[in-house]
Amino acid sequence: MRYAIIGSGMMGQEHIENIKLLPDSSVVALADPDEGMRRQAAGRCGPEVRTFADYRELLGAGGIDALVIVTPNYTHRAVLMDALATGLPILTEKPLCTTVEDCDAVLAAAEGRAAPVWVAMEYRFMPPVARLIEEVRKGTVGRLRMLSIREHRFPFLKKVGDWNRFARNTGGTMVEKCCHYFDLMRLIVGAEAVRLYASGGQDVNHLDETYGGERPDIVDNGYVVVDFANGVRAMLDLCMFAEVSRDQEEIAAVGDRGKVECGTPSSRLWIGRRDTGELTEEVVPVDETVLAAGQHHGSTYYQHRAFLELVKQGGRPEVSLHDGRMAVMMGAAAERSMRERVPVTF
Repeated sequence: MRYAIIGSGMMGQEHIENIKLLPDSSVVALADPDEGMRRQAAGRCGPEVRTFADYRELLGAGGIDALVIVTPNYTHRAVLMDALATGLPILTEKPLCTTVEDCDAVLAAAEGRAAPVWVAMEYRFMPPVARLIEEVRKGTVGRLRMLSIREHRFPFLKKVGDWNRFARNTGGTMVEKCCHYFDLMRLIVGAEAVRLYASGGQDVNHLDETYGGERPDIVDNGYVVVDFANGVRAMLDLCMFAEVSRDQEEIAAVGDRGKVECGTPSSRLWIGRRDTGELTEEVVPVDETVLAAGQHHGSTYYQHRAFLELVKQGGRPEVSLHDGRMAVMMGAAAERSMRERVPVTF
C-alpha cells in the first residue's frame, strides 16, 4: 500500500509513524506548503518519498494507492473536493468540515463514488473505549439510560500560522475537539440526537494572546447535555485547563443493570453490576510500540489497520461521511447553544 499524506504537521506525522507499523505499507508522497514541516515529515519516511508544496501536484503525480488528509480544518472542503475526483480511497482527519453546509457539499460530491472515504474518528479505536462499547453491546449495563464523557486536558497546542486560535478556522472547540465525543455518543447510544443544550465559554486560556491585533475566541470549557431519540441522555464535560488530572478522558455508561467506565491514559475498565453489587477492574493492554507511535492511546494505529483492511477487502467505512457530518452538526449546535443560551432541537 502506497500512501500519500496531505498535511504534515503533528497529526500528519503521527499518521506516518502508524502507517510504518502496518504490513507492506509505506508513505511514498507528502504535501505541505510549510517547508519546515514538509522536511520534518519527510525525515520520518523512506528515502524515496516525494514531497510537494502544493497538494494538487501530488494528486496529479500518480503512483499512490490511498490518501490521508491532515490539513487545517478550514481547508478540508477544498482539499476533499479535489481528492474525491481522484477515485482513490481516502482517510480524512476530523472534523469532516467546519460547517454543516460544507459537509453537505462534500457528501454530495462523494455520491456514487466507488472508493471509500473514512472520517478519522480515532477515539472509537482506543482499546479501553472499544472495550466499553463491547460491554454496552453485550448488555452488561442492561438498558442504557445515561452516558457521560469527560475530557479534562491541556490547552490547545500551537499550530503553524496559529490557525487553531480562531473559531472561524476550526468550527469552534465543540466542532474541532468535541466532534470525537459527539461521534462516540451516537455510536454508543445507537440513536440520533433530538435536543441539545450547552453552557460554556472562554474563561482561562489564550486571554493574553493576540494575532494581528485579534484575540483568540475559542471555548476552553463547557457542559453539553444531549437528549437522544431512544430516550438516552448523554453529557459532555470539557475543561482545557485541567492538565493535572488522573485521566484525560473518562467515559461512563449506565443502565438499569449496571455501569461500565473506562479511562485513558490509565487504560482501565470498571464494571459494576447492580444484581450482585460486584465491581471489577481490569487494565486493557495496548502494545508499547503502538503507544509510542502517537498521542492517542494507540487508536490511530488500530484505525489505520481497519482502514487498510477495508481498502484491501472492500466493504463500508466504519466511520462514514454521514457520521462525520452528524458530529459536526452536533458540535455546531453546541457552539450556537453556548452563544445564544438556548436549547437546540434537531
